[in-house]
Amino acid sequence: MVYDFDQPVERRGTYSAKWDGVPMFPAMGLSERGDGDTLPLFTADMDFRCPDSVREEILKVAQHNLYGYTLLHPALGSAYYDAVRGWFERRHGWKIRPEEILYVDGTVTAIRHALLAFSQPGDGVLINRPIYTPFTTAILSTGRRVVNSQLRNENGRYTIDFADFEEKAARPDTRCMILCNPHNPTGRIWSDEDLVRMYEICTRNGVLVISDEIHGDLIRRDSVYHPLATLVDGANLVACTAANKTFNLAGLKATNVIISDPDLRRRYEKQIGQVFLSPFTIAATIGAYNGGEEWLEQLKTYLDGTIDWTVEFIRQNLPKVRCVRPEGTYILWMDFRGYGLSAGEIRRKIYQDANVVLESGRMFDPDGGDGFERICLSTRRALVQEAFQRIARQFEGL
Repeated sequence: MVYDFDQPVERRGTYSAKWDGVPMFPAMGLSERGDGDTLPLFTADMDFRCPDSVREEILKVAQHNLYGYTLLHPALGSAYYDAVRGWFERRHGWKIRPEEILYVDGTVTAIRHALLAFSQPGDGVLINRPIYTPFTTAILSTGRRVVNSQLRNENGRYTIDFADFEEKAARPDTRCMILCNPHNPTGRIWSDEDLVRMYEICTRNGVLVISDEIHGDLIRRDSVYHPLATLVDGANLVACTAANKTFNLAGLKATNVIISDPDLRRRYEKQIGQVFLSPFTIAATIGAYNGGEEWLEQLKTYLDGTIDWTVEFIRQNLPKVRCVRPEGTYILWMDFRGYGLSAGEIRRKIYQDANVVLESGRMFDPDGGDGFERICLSTRRALVQEAFQRIARQFEGL
């Protein structure tokens, strides 16, 4: 079956945070404008319909028409666990046992639970800025402290500063590290050597690795991604996976935490307690992992085309913007500092004059993010093209 990702899908009127939320953007601080002409390209979900296999499984639940308390456990049925295990073994060579799979209602929630389970208030949590904003929120909201090992920006390509990383990990009050691979917002896929080195440094210093790998299926066709668990023993690892980003299921909170070490798993299970989930989440996950591979392959080709168009358009029409083609994700991290404008002036040109809503770099890096912007390219290419044409007009002649 051929999927048409250029087909318009009307999301207004569906309680879409991205599209129905536009009038609330000024009050939320997302933009100074929020009207019928606003293009919202800040949210990491997709404007594409899910695979047909997802709808088919969900319809079975809807036709049953009974939605009582719902639990996941290997003793209650294996279909969900078989779908998750089959996907990661086929796609990534990652062999997972059913008992290692723990459902949590959202990846940020999963990370927050890990911090509560494996650290104490006041402990340090190691991250690499620029980094996904909710990591910082999760650290601070649980009473932990941010320990930042800043990524090196080498002409738009980001690398780990291992001397700094090791120094920060060796601090006696650093208890956890939140790893992001593929990295949000830079789009880097860390090499096997980098991943193993970070894991070994953390393990040697008694720092638990919490690995967010939810973009691991959304990689460029010329890139290679390996889950951390396939490279190390897993005794010091809490791995967060999800069908959310891969198959556009964010509203169903289809997140699974994989913990191979029995002691870590018991402590984590105690923290999360009994979790009831939507039967639609079970159905959607089964449908996605069992029947969504062809859809994903076509999606990756489409996203590659959109990203290639965008990078070339920027090169020709926004020549002072520095960006590097991301190895993974559908996110582009753009450096506008070459125009010599303040962060406020850059924001006014994009958010108000062009009426395109992105995410400010300051959200990802409070100290060094001014002048950067993140855009999510997970929509029809025509909308991406319109957005960049609008933005380019505002910087023309500068």
